[in-house]
Amino acid sequence: MGVFEWIRGRLGSERMVTWGLLLPVMAVLLAYVLYPSYRTLAESVWVDGAFSLKNYRAFFNPDSLSNLEALWNSVYISLLSVLFSALIGVPLALIFNRYDFPGRRLFASAAILPMVLPSLVGVMSFMFLYGESGLVTRSLQDFFGLQEPPFRLRGVAGILLVHAYTMYVYFYMTVSSAIRGIHPALEEAAANLGAGPWRRFRSVILPLLTPALVAASLLVFMTSMASFSAPFLLAGGFRVLSLQIYFSKINGNLDMAATQSVILSIISISFLLFMRWYQGRRDYRMMEKGVSHHRRELHNPWVKWPLVLAGTVGVILLLLPHVTLVILSLVPEGTWTWQTYPTQFSLENYRLLMKDPRIWEPVRNSLWMAALATAGNFLFGVLTSYVLAKRKFKGKNLLDILVMLPWALPATVVAMNLILAFNVPTPFTLGHILVGTFWILPLAYFVRHIPLVVRSTHAALEQLDDSLEEAARNLGARWFTAFRRVILPVILPGIMAGTLLAFVTAVGEFVSSVMLYTIANRPISIEIMNQLRMFNLGQAAAYAVYQILLIAGVLLISQRFFGVKAENTL
Repeated sequence: MGVFEWIRGRLGSERMVTWGLLLPVMAVLLAYVLYPSYRTLAESVWVDGAFSLKNYRAFFNPDSLSNLEALWNSVYISLLSVLFSALIGVPLALIFNRYDFPGRRLFASAAILPMVLPSLVGVMSFMFLYGESGLVTRSLQDFFGLQEPPFRLRGVAGILLVHAYTMYVYFYMTVSSAIRGIHPALEEAAANLGAGPWRRFRSVILPLLTPALVAASLLVFMTSMASFSAPFLLAGGFRVLSLQIYFSKINGNLDMAATQSVILSIISISFLLFMRWYQGRRDYRMMEKGVSHHRRELHNPWVKWPLVLAGTVGVILLLLPHVTLVILSLVPEGTWTWQTYPTQFSLENYRLLMKDPRIWEPVRNSLWMAALATAGNFLFGVLTSYVLAKRKFKGKNLLDILVMLPWALPATVVAMNLILAFNVPTPFTLGHILVGTFWILPLAYFVRHIPLVVRSTHAALEQLDDSLEEAARNLGARWFTAFRRVILPVILPGIMAGTLLAFVTAVGEFVSSVMLYTIANRPISIEIMNQLRMFNLGQAAAYAVYQILLIAGVLLISQRFFGVKAENTL
């Protein structure tokens, strides 16, 4: 009987630990994910105190095509972004991971350079390069003696160019990781059976890359659907749904903004479910593990040197946006007006950034808000990942879906959810109104980046044998002691991968910021926009360079001290 009583007591204790861990997780998700989403849905269907589909009829009204046009534009631009990003990223991954040639290591490292460009900074650098008054545009116009600029970076073509540059990295990194995990015996067996190179690729390699291609397609499609910076600066009269939400909000039409947010959410979540269904139709696992395929050294000079040349040109094109920002950050205010090119350079913008408290304030705000949000992501992500990976309870799949919901929702939708939920006092805000305060932006960053930390930590916990924790508990350690002394040190690299990605993403966040900021808590991205509006290009570029250096520094520190490489943060 003593043994049975001990087992019953141990099971009861484990159940108490599980519920003790689960309750705060559910409370956070209820308060800051589910409740805001519910408020947006309610706002869209509750008109004049009664249930009504008036807003949805207005959205789909054929006599007013602006919303339908924006919806269609968002979908087809996202699909084209997936296509163009794949056409760039997949071939690069195949070339750099399957062949060896001079400069390959440098070219492969340069291929992830767009990672350190926040969305607004990336669009801004393309405007400085390829806009109507851009450096490349002006150079070509002068060189060929043209009366008009040879091209203008705007509209659909401009948006797709920026999307392809900034998003091909998703395909490049996910496909590279998948290629490195393919056992060489599979391809060798196909070759021994008489399959040619194209048939081996189509029948062996491509099916094994399907999960990576699906994951990258999801990332690109959902990032493009949520894209705000490129349409905001380049679209002109071209409508997309994320901009429609912003314009409805600033015009005070919150009912329509809520309706547009619900529809954008439905499209994004539907694509997520469709791609997960497509991936789940077949089993893509290999029966054994082994070393990945060795890169094949290229000896044919007609193949090797064109690749080296193409790689060199590619590195130059990848570096141009960064170099342009550095050059323009050295242009003092008011010295580049009517001139074709900047003629004066100094460190004045950087001196102002370090000395003037008003100019330094957005930098301090970004660092402080990103740090607060990331600390919350760290604590919540570790707790949630542990519950999902190591605890048994009913409703685990539902919890997993709720955790991933902020990742499926565009940033404009997350911002609108928080506006509609917390523009009045609620129990979740301790009776305070959060909209218009400092705290609304850290909360938005926290909610938006929950899945980043949870996914990376969950992956690390899945590889951890349960016997390690059980051994510690059997030796008398309490749960917290076993977690702190045994589990946490092992999974720390996985935690840091997601945490650092959440931090650098929060530092560069623009979409949530432009919907929620106040003058007192404006971050770097908003100040960059303000400087652009005042045509102070040098100061805007200086902020952008500082933002890039900060992100690059965090990535270098993560690799140096935690062994987390940039390509492992996706």
